Amino acid sequence: MKRYDVAIIGSGPAGLEAAINLKRKNRNFIFFGTEELSEKLVRAREINNYLGFHKISGIALKDNFKNHIESLGIEITKERIDNIYNMGEYYTLMSGDTTYEAKAIIIAVGANYGKPLINEENLHGKGVSYCAKCDAPLYGESTVAVIGYGKYSEEEANYIANMGAKVHYIPMYKNFGDHILNENIEIIRTKATEIVGEEIIEAVVFEDNSRLNIEGVFILKEVSDYADLVPGIELENGFIKVDRNMKTNLDGCFAAGDCTGRPYRYIVAAAEGLIASSKVVEYLDSVE
Repeated sequence: MKRYDVAIIGSGPAGLEAAINLKRKNRNFIFFGTEELSEKLVRAREINNYLGFHKISGIALKDNFKNHIESLGIEITKERIDNIYNMGEYYTLMSGDTTYEAKAIIIAVGANYGKPLINEENLHGKGVSYCAKCDAPLYGESTVAVIGYGKYSEEEANYIANMGAKVHYIPMYKNFGDHILNENIEIIRTKATEIVGEEIIEAVVFEDNSRLNIEGVFILKEVSDYADLVPGIELENGFIKVDRNMKTNLDGCFAAGDCTGRPYRYIVAAAEGLIASSKVVEYLDSVE
């Protein structure tokens, strides 16, 4: 299996800046993200504090970012990373049944803004799943709900439907608009508030008190919990704890951007991505 020097997880400003810097330093890396780069960025109506881009929309800034990385030949691997394991001399990254390896990692997955639904955490593993590729085969022709927190979750809903399940899609984000969902997926535009069940999931309850009986629910957020993403990583107030060099408590593991709980500013995230990528190169030089 090919082992990369660095894996970057997340394609917001922090991850993008890290990728650009690693490309400039001629490092061998893999960059995980989404087609639209950053859900938060796309939603921004106007950005006034990004140096050189006064009063620019989030979509326009995203397009500038995309043009920049494309001009450098940087490719995004459009896969969701479910778990990252510290193997000592390298890290193993899991995306469904696919495995990747890297000597070092930069976590730039953004902040987890969504609060858990009522009873969600109690039913984790009892019908509540956070990984479509991992668990979709278990449901065959069952009736399931997909609660999506971003455009990226539409592709995963299609995957679940293609595996044979009857899918009800519940968008929990504002820019649902033109979607890419399969025609056989039923869309429910009422917000979900609660997961019902005791030993096993029974239903999703909505804000209008209506109820959908299901056999499973996929709750698709960019990150459900940082400690679940990287077992052993140290958190502080729910965010990844880093030092001034963006280093975590794990050797070879760096983090940048909103996932560190720093001020939620695009330009700050980009700066942290630059620091993290510079320090990861220093780390690699020290162990190679």
